[in-house]
Amino acid sequence: MMKPQLDRADLELLLAIREHGSLAGAAAGANVVPSVITKRLAALEARLGLKLFQRTTRRVVPTAEGETLCARAQGLLAGFQSMEAELQERHREPVGRIRLAATFGFGRAWLGPVLAEFQARHPQLELQLQLTEQLPDLAVEGFDGAVWLWAVRGGRASEWTGRRLARNQRVLVAAPSYLRDRGVPSTVEDLAAHDCLVVRENEQFDVWRLQRERDRSEVRVRVGGPLSSNSGELVRDWCLAGHGIMLRSLWDIAAALAGGELVRVLPGYAMVDADIHWLAPHTASTPRRIRLLVDFLAERFRAEPWKVKPSAAPPGSRPRR
Repeated sequence: MMKPQLDRADLELLLAIREHGSLAGAAAGANVVPSVITKRLAALEARLGLKLFQRTTRRVVPTAEGETLCARAQGLLAGFQSMEAELQERHREPVGRIRLAATFGFGRAWLGPVLAEFQARHPQLELQLQLTEQLPDLAVEGFDGAVWLWAVRGGRASEWTGRRLARNQRVLVAAPSYLRDRGVPSTVEDLAAHDCLVVRENEQFDVWRLQRERDRSEVRVRVGGPLSSNSGELVRDWCLAGHGIMLRSLWDIAAALAGGELVRVLPGYAMVDADIHWLAPHTASTPRRIRLLVDFLAERFRAEPWKVKPSAAPPGSRPRR
């Protein structure tokens, strides 16, 4: 005995009847006479051995079996449409708009140039980048995604999908002039005796949670100094001017480290909570243009282009005992 089979036309028929609430409405939507819909539904019910719709004087409503089948049909047809759209996209240049969010510093220094390169490869795409210090509600505000520092945790994490694009860490640095005047700290505990430049970005801004590279153990040290700010850029400027030691992302100080304007302090320690992530709202399917962009970003940032070899302590500096 052959098992009853359903094809795409059967699924579309079921959903059309449920949507219109009548056989006549479904017929009008398909531009056929009502008797065609009536015969097709009767043949389908006979083939399945199930009553799928209950006829009343005013409406046609799904039975329990019909409602279950309609729910499955909806998912299957959405899958068909997604697959067809993907196959069509494979044969043509991606088009459309991509709207992104990113933090000011990383967006300007690293993301902006990479987006310009991506757009040059796909000239029919329009890229809009909004720089902000607060992560937007991506779905509500119409963003396709965000390139963000640090993974989103807590209650909001369930609102998005994520992918790490690159590893990054915050490291301790100082200007050579500061180290010549004040000495080079040789232990984490020595930081308490130094002028530390802190960014007031959370409630525990004066506690640095450092991880020792050798064994991944964590140590917390309370730091302080006469200068602090809610602006990371200003703290960086103070550090470059020789006013103290700061904790800063490698991507932000790569050029200064490479040029010797800043020097790693306690290079065996770092704060490892500053990776670069892609965040996007949950969707049933991701457009090809977005997938192409995320893969491109991962390729460009995977090698951590901001990484430089730690500079040695500057001539004339002395360890602090």
